[in-house]
Amino acid sequence: MRLNWLLVFVPIALGLDWGDAHPTLVFLASALAIVPLAALMGDATESLASYLGPTYGGLLSATLGNAPEIIVGLFALHQGLVDVVKASLTGSIIGNLLLGLGLSLFAGGMRHGEQQFDSKTARRNAASLMLAAIALIIPAVFHFSASSDEEISVHIAAVLFFVYCSSIVLTLRSQKAVFGVAAAAEELEQKGKAEPEPLGGELGWSRDRALAVLAVVTIALGVMSEIMTDAVQPAADAMGLTPLFAGVFLLAIVGNAAETFNSIRFARSNQVELALGVTVGASTQVALVVAPVLVFFSMLIGRDMDLLFSQFEIVAVMLAVVVTRDLVRDGQSTWFDGLLLIGVYCILAIGFFYIPVTPAS
Repeated sequence: MRLNWLLVFVPIALGLDWGDAHPTLVFLASALAIVPLAALMGDATESLASYLGPTYGGLLSATLGNAPEIIVGLFALHQGLVDVVKASLTGSIIGNLLLGLGLSLFAGGMRHGEQQFDSKTARRNAASLMLAAIALIIPAVFHFSASSDEEISVHIAAVLFFVYCSSIVLTLRSQKAVFGVAAAAEELEQKGKAEPEPLGGELGWSRDRALAVLAVVTIALGVMSEIMTDAVQPAADAMGLTPLFAGVFLLAIVGNAAETFNSIRFARSNQVELALGVTVGASTQVALVVAPVLVFFSMLIGRDMDLLFSQFEIVAVMLAVVVTRDLVRDGQSTWFDGLLLIGVYCILAIGFFYIPVTPAS
């Protein structure tokens, strides 16, 4: 199953935007166009990674895996949608942990029944998410005792990015990935389990073709991101949605679509460790890479984005981390575990839909 057929929405989005169509139609078309573009970027990245070996290839995949979210976030910041961007960070974390992993466990459980995986690895990955939760809590606590949150947000962003850079150094020195799908794949290989074919390996792309596709897709993602971010606020107003809900669910679901698709494919192949690596690894890198990059970029363009999130966002992230950790700690899962995660996500969606608009910054 491929997502390339959704590329038809690229010219549709361009036509709707040029014709000044209703913002909701423009947003939906551009959002659907971003999904296959993000998937193609993943394919091109994996194809390039196959020429670099497992360690450097996994590092490249982990680094560029967040490129669609960063591109969308950069254009949203340029449009002044600071609250929406901040909400999309929260949405990426809870979306990967609850919706992405939930759909994966549900699909895998429906096909294979009870699935087994390494509980130690799952607990370690879940524990790494506490860093993201702490990064959200500290600015909120500081907010009650100081009038400015921007300086502490920059410092926290620097610490998060330093942790990510340290993980890169450890990966290069030990030749072993720290987290994400590459780390899960290495552990599967050590245990003698068959590893599914790489996302881009089945395409057989040459290096030049992969670079060309990556360049074209990056440009197309930029164009579609600009169209989508131009339309997101008017579309949200037309649908009666708050900026918080639009960021947590609309933008986050678009940014996570390709990762969710891949994690479902891994789970249906009975490779739950890889599904966990995709979803949990993506959530971790949102905190370590995406958030710091957006904070630093906001300083350059004068938007001054901080890491002060609303109380409901903090609670949602904490619940997502705790629920995910408790469900995967025993090293086995069924379709019902996935349904529970999806249920928690739906409950949070209802809460975000009805919560009053109170900008965090």
